[in-house]
Amino acid sequence: MTQQTWPTPWVKGFLELAVLAVIGRAETYGYELSKELTDAGFGEVKGGTLYPILGRLEEAGLVTTTWRTGEHGPGRKYYAITEKGTAELSLRALNWDRFSAAVTDLVKEQS
Repeated sequence: MTQQTWPTPWVKGFLELAVLAVIGRAETYGYELSKELTDAGFGEVKGGTLYPILGRLEEAGLVTTTWRTGEHGPGRKYYAITEKGTAELSLRALNWDRFSAAVTDLVKEQS
């Protein structure tokens, strides 16, 4: 089965929400987060795109970070959602539902 390729502007528009949602499920690190987004069908998310998003989320107080030494390699920076991040994720998810419904309604009018 071939993977769907989404237009870049679409992915950029929701990527911060998707990153926050993945972190909201479980504490994770950059490579694993990128892999989860790829496995979910959003294409390959490279570090040059992912790490600025993670930095913004951390600066906003939506995630916290901890460094852990690696058992078989270099240490990793793990990201965990904060209470503020959980509240923000709920709000953004609600807004995304409203936005996607509005787009769907608009597109259906054209069919």
